[in-house]
Amino acid sequence: MNILVPMRLKTYLAASGTIFGIIAILHLARVMYGWPAQIGTFVVPTWASWLSLLVAGYLATTAFILLRK
Repeated sequence: MNILVPMRLKTYLAASGTIFGIIAILHLARVMYGWPAQIGTFVVPTWASWLSLLVAGYLATTAFILLRK
């Protein structure tokens, strides 16, 4: 039973690192190409994508670093 736990953790880290990496790339694309973002009537400012890029990039990097250990 203990043998399965590390494999589940590795799968989780790989999946979360990939998802956060994709999110970071999409935020970078929004900033580079000037894509608009709107939630209801609220227009999301570009600085919010910069902040989201940093957070998602950090989470993806951390997941992949932990995966290598």
